[in-house]
Amino acid sequence: MPSSKVSVIIPHWNGIDILSDCLESLSKNTYQNLEIIVVDNASTDGSVDWISLHYPNIRLIQNNKNYGYAGGCNKGAEVSSGDYLIFLNNDTIQNEDFIEHLADFLNLNPQVSAVQPKILNYFDRNKFDYAGGCGGWIDILGFPFARGRLFLNIESDKNQYEKIRPIFWASGTAMMIRKKDFQLFGGFDSTFFAHQEEIDLCWKIHLYGSQVWSIPSAVVFHKNAVTLPMFSRLKQYLNHRNSLLMILSNYSIPMSLYLIPIRIALEFVAMIYALLCLDINHFIGIIQSFAWILLHPHIVVKRRIQNRKIRKVKDSRVIKNMYWGSVVFDYYIRRIKKSSEIISE
Repeated sequence: MPSSKVSVIIPHWNGIDILSDCLESLSKNTYQNLEIIVVDNASTDGSVDWISLHYPNIRLIQNNKNYGYAGGCNKGAEVSSGDYLIFLNNDTIQNEDFIEHLADFLNLNPQVSAVQPKILNYFDRNKFDYAGGCGGWIDILGFPFARGRLFLNIESDKNQYEKIRPIFWASGTAMMIRKKDFQLFGGFDSTFFAHQEEIDLCWKIHLYGSQVWSIPSAVVFHKNAVTLPMFSRLKQYLNHRNSLLMILSNYSIPMSLYLIPIRIALEFVAMIYALLCLDINHFIGIIQSFAWILLHPHIVVKRRIQNRKIRKVKDSRVIKNMYWGSVVFDYYIRRIKKSSEIISE
């Protein structure tokens, strides 16, 4: 039986050095039926010429502006020919067999739409990476966390999360999804630009009644926050805005009306905390996220209409795949620091 074709899609904006490491690592991959697509989001550092010179066999898509992670991935998916798509950050390196582990699992499990590998920190390879760890979770208020990472507390990898298991979201740092499902769910929402668009996509997978799994035998190393600094104002803004956008548009109306007041209250607490810590970027980022939501109600309505077409199951089934508590309360009040203390392994 021939192997399923895999298209690896790498969105890129500047940073020849990090892309070079990524492509060199990918060239050693053992999976044979593979195409690599680099989507250049209007780089200004000569990336296009460098790719053309050093990797002429790679399919290069040149955008005339920066479409962000979401838009760049969508552009790559449009021209891809694979049965499965891998969305891969340009600041990663990968184990040689990571694609085989992911593709083999999808081949054997048709009820699963997407999978992610174990993602470790490139600079400290004994620790999980911030962006996805060993599989993503979310609480009912829309705060994401991961196996091996609660907020800024990142665990060492001691093989405590080696179990192959269902998760809520697969990290956009490195995720594989069936192309037909990616198209069915409308791809990444380009409104997000960057951050949490993969959570939104995986939420749609759950609305449809399909599944997302973590495959720890596949391993990727991530140079986290190289492209966008961890505490930048833009990052804070995108994280808060995109999370609020999901709460408003992915739940049913009754559930949204129930949860939004609680979530807004927590946002105000975060604003006060940011002020007390003199974290101006965080404070302004939250203000900007509220302003955007208030000025774009039509986006919320449009997304709700789109999700209604996808939805096959009720919220009661979707939230079975979430953490029913508040990870904010657990982390800051109960002082819980490990995901395994709130999500049973």
